[in-house]
Amino acid sequence: MVVFHRVRVVILLLFVCGSLRDALSFYLPGLAPVSFCEKEESDKNSDVPDCKVNVHIKAFDFCADQSEKRPSENLGQVLFGERIEPSPYKFSFKKNLDCQSVCLKSYNTEKTEDKAKLEFLKKGMLLNYQHHWIVDNMPVTWCYDVEDNQKFCNPGFPIGCYVTDTGRAKDACVVNADFNDKDTFYIFNHVDITIFYHMVENEAADVLFSAASIMNSLVIVLFLSGMVAMIMLRTLHKDIARYNQMDSVEDAQEEFGWKLVHGDVFRPPRKGMLLSVFLGSGTQIFIMTFVTLFFACLGFLSPANRGALMTCAVVLWVLLGTPAGYVAARYYKSFGGEKWKTNVLLTAFLCPGVVFADFFVMNLILWGEGSSAAMPFGTLVAILALWFCISVPLTFIGAYFGFKKSVKQSFYTKPLPGIVMGGILPFGCIFIQLFFILNSIWSHQMYYMFGFLFLVFIILLITCSEATILLCYFHLCAEDYHWQWRSFLTSGFTAVYFLVYAIHYFFSKLQISGLASTILYFGYTMIMALIFFLFTGTIGFFACFWFVTKIYSVVKVD
Repeated sequence: MVVFHRVRVVILLLFVCGSLRDALSFYLPGLAPVSFCEKEESDKNSDVPDCKVNVHIKAFDFCADQSEKRPSENLGQVLFGERIEPSPYKFSFKKNLDCQSVCLKSYNTEKTEDKAKLEFLKKGMLLNYQHHWIVDNMPVTWCYDVEDNQKFCNPGFPIGCYVTDTGRAKDACVVNADFNDKDTFYIFNHVDITIFYHMVENEAADVLFSAASIMNSLVIVLFLSGMVAMIMLRTLHKDIARYNQMDSVEDAQEEFGWKLVHGDVFRPPRKGMLLSVFLGSGTQIFIMTFVTLFFACLGFLSPANRGALMTCAVVLWVLLGTPAGYVAARYYKSFGGEKWKTNVLLTAFLCPGVVFADFFVMNLILWGEGSSAAMPFGTLVAILALWFCISVPLTFIGAYFGFKKSVKQSFYTKPLPGIVMGGILPFGCIFIQLFFILNSIWSHQMYYMFGFLFLVFIILLITCSEATILLCYFHLCAEDYHWQWRSFLTSGFTAVYFLVYAIHYFFSKLQISGLASTILYFGYTMIMALIFFLFTGTIGFFACFWFVTKIYSVVKVD
């Protein structure tokens, strides 16, 4: 049995009227505030329902608006699976409307088509599918009372709920005692929309967002900086002074520690081809991340401009093929490599190919499940065209200059424990922000703290560098000169902790069931982990490379 019921939806809007001119003057490019001071229709859209896999809202045979043109999505929205449809709910500001009929739907259970629509609707309620509405580019939030006189708010609201044949209310049915008929589906087809306005006139915000996260990261940075400063200013300085004072052969024979391996420290590493390819791809990701976060921090990539952040990141990645090719070729040549064609091809295709293959498999699963989040075939072709027609040629150009440039040939003691320990502190700087980022991806929470994210990015950069330098110094003192791969893996191991945290987040925070949804989650997580591995590993390698070059450049070598 299906029972039609109503649900109350509360919409919170930032109302800017009195100080609109001042507000506009400080709003950086992105999206300007929309003023609803007089009679203006709200531009409200309905996003697709959300659950195990996204399903297009038209699949549920809800009321639809045929008069308006469907909004076009940018590349970032397509990649995130956002499909926005114009809503049939129309209302004007400063004008109260009551009991407005949107449309009428009737079903005859004896007709196969109508019965199939009802069964699909029941399945959606069993799976707790959600409506996601957008008003003035802000997500609509559904709030309801829970125990201890507290209020719980959730982005989106369910299409309905179900009471089992034993009388147990599931999902949204628990919020209303009237939902008590056994073996009954309750569909929320009557919507009470309440909009709250908040007047902003030179109001100072006194809330410190993510203060705990920043303080936690700063404490770790100060601790590592103190350790590195102690080594650089005391131990290392004394070592260099002592080594430079050794004039006799007898003194030279007493060399120990990191100077003893001065003749080996710049030897080519094992599998230098693969390391140079990783460094090139990591450089590409590093510059892309820095520029994207910098623009987001300045306000050019407003969270209200949906998909702008991802679009910017993809465009930057495509245009940064030249630095990737240059770095890979430069270091491969310094390692004594001669297979330059293989190096360029691997730089252009290895890491991007792995990411694209994983993404394509995830997209096939979405296609098989009939999800609206599946990327259209035309978009896949467009991404391949950007990759092959722009990124790959730029990689070859960068590699040409990298190979052309001449190379100066002045060229915890166990590896695994050091690598494992090296990733703990960088991860400790980001795990709180990581929680908010995962929430924005998987729980449809809006992420807007780009200023804090940029600060955490800088802290992560410093922490990865200092942790890798610290462990590199310890290994050199143990007369172990195999620092290249170890420096890359030490900071890159942070991605392993990221993967472990993502697994914990999956089991503790998400309510995902079904093989397809699980594969999708871990498939996308593996893409993020690989990108994060290349990103942090490259930071550690370059920091260690600078450190090793610096200390051996001031030592007299006979």
